[in-house]
Amino acid sequence: MKNQESIPTSKVARATQFVKATAKVGGNYIKHYGKKLIDPTLTKEQLHADNAEDVYEALSNLKGSALKMAQMMSMDKSLLPKAYSDKFAMSQYSAPPLSGPLVIKTFKGSLGKSPFEIFDSFNLEASNAASIGQVHKATKNGKNLAVKVQYPGVASSVSSDLKMARPLAVQLLNLNDAEIDRYFVEVETKLLEEADYKLELRRSMEVTKLCENLKNVFFPNYYPEYSSEKIITMDWLEGLHLKEFLSTNPSLETRNQIGQALWDFYHFQMHTLKEVHADPHPGNFLFTQDGKLGILDFGCIKVIPEDFYNSYFALINPNILDKPERMMEIFKELEFVLGEDSEHLQQFFFDLFYKMIEILGRPFTHSTFDFGNDSYVQEVYGYFEYVASVKELKNANAARGSQHGLYVNRTFFGLYTLLNDLKAKVNIELPKI
Repeated sequence: MKNQESIPTSKVARATQFVKATAKVGGNYIKHYGKKLIDPTLTKEQLHADNAEDVYEALSNLKGSALKMAQMMSMDKSLLPKAYSDKFAMSQYSAPPLSGPLVIKTFKGSLGKSPFEIFDSFNLEASNAASIGQVHKATKNGKNLAVKVQYPGVASSVSSDLKMARPLAVQLLNLNDAEIDRYFVEVETKLLEEADYKLELRRSMEVTKLCENLKNVFFPNYYPEYSSEKIITMDWLEGLHLKEFLSTNPSLETRNQIGQALWDFYHFQMHTLKEVHADPHPGNFLFTQDGKLGILDFGCIKVIPEDFYNSYFALINPNILDKPERMMEIFKELEFVLGEDSEHLQQFFFDLFYKMIEILGRPFTHSTFDFGNDSYVQEVYGYFEYVASVKELKNANAARGSQHGLYVNRTFFGLYTLLNDLKAKVNIELPKI
């Protein structure tokens, strides 16, 4: 893949990229409907593919929060047509990497030295490049190291990028203004945290220490002395990314062992730590032939407030499904049902979200659950896609659901998808609420 020699960092330059992308999307719609006049059987598949290509090209050149949004949307398959989620998934591993001179410039500006003055060896070619930064392989005192280098301008452009991306997001996500506003506030908070490498380093060291006794999970050690606000240095972990791992045709026993490790890792964070690795895309994990799970990145941590935790996981408990009065109380606490709703709307939204909770919480009704059942994961995404299209939601003046649910739901979607890809059956432990 061709290296990227520069990144637009000024507001004007970045705004120009967003405007171009939005204009291309609009032009693609005009072309599509022009062709449809000639051929009424034409579907929207090519339109989505053209839009996905144009939008991804613009966002991948911008890096940072723009590309991170693409990555997030690729995980939440209920938000986008398949052409977008497939294309945007490239941001998990294979965004265009920065050129060597830009990497050296970042080191000198952040640590006062070039990487060749700090490490015994340093590969200027990135091993992988994603949304916020890219990873290089280095050695020091006989150790293989992974050095994550943040892209220029990421931290300073988060807020302005999100404002400029709003019209594009409205076109692609088809959400109402209230939903977009709430979505963007929560996303902005997390992206600002992800761009703070000092915060990420501290959290990485804290969380990995707390999780070190979990079975079949391994983490890198971190090196503050070779890290800064733009650079994080950690051990280089050996293992395969998900697609590579699955291509080796691992046994069901191995896949179940890794699936259980993945489930236990998230269960422990959710219910013991009350803060969770909320970025469960495949690029953040490594898989080994002996059934071990490596976890690479703690940039996106969602701290779960106690009141939200109690309400949310009370809903997930299967015993709540036959207690409609209590469910209605919790729906109001979580803002799925609002005080100003008419009696008819209260019942409508109760029924809508009751079904959503039943589907999302179904694994918790079993002592073991087979995530290899494709029909279940398709039902999850299918229902959330249906919910996103409900006109009562799209035409509402208020957003539904606590903003804290955005990253918690995203975590469950990502977890379920990973377990489905592994075709794993796991033992389910209920949260003690």
